[in-house]
Amino acid sequence: MITTLSLQEAQLDEPTEKILLSPTDPNAEVMEILGYKFVYVDGACPRNYRVYKSHSMIGVIFQHITHWSNAVDKIRYAEPVDAAVGLDQFMKVTRVSTTATGESPTEEKLLDKQFDSLTNDEWERLKRYVPKTKDLVAV
Repeated sequence: MITTLSLQEAQLDEPTEKILLSPTDPNAEVMEILGYKFVYVDGACPRNYRVYKSHSMIGVIFQHITHWSNAVDKIRYAEPVDAAVGLDQFMKVTRVSTTATGESPTEEKLLDKQFDSLTNDEWERLKRYVPKTKDLVAV
């Protein structure tokens, strides 16, 4: 038997869930530990959490069955706060090394940064950036 759905019925089937809930959203799964907020994003193993400190996202950590890890080092942490601290320290060192040189990062380096950490000036630079096609390689 073939049935047809009306447009209204089809629209009701669309998911109404929000993706990437903010830490202040009442539907977000949030853990707060020692000044960090961990907001569950998705995944089963590993579970992915965005890490916030002082209302700014600093990166992502992952909850595996036996340990926690972050997106910047290869260390296995026993606790989520340790993974967040390792991530936070890495981000601080990255900022210090960038400002210590006095040079602004190249557009290629900006493409590797977390989008939440880009400044308005860096966004403007990336909007105008056109990569050199001779350097692109098909994979």
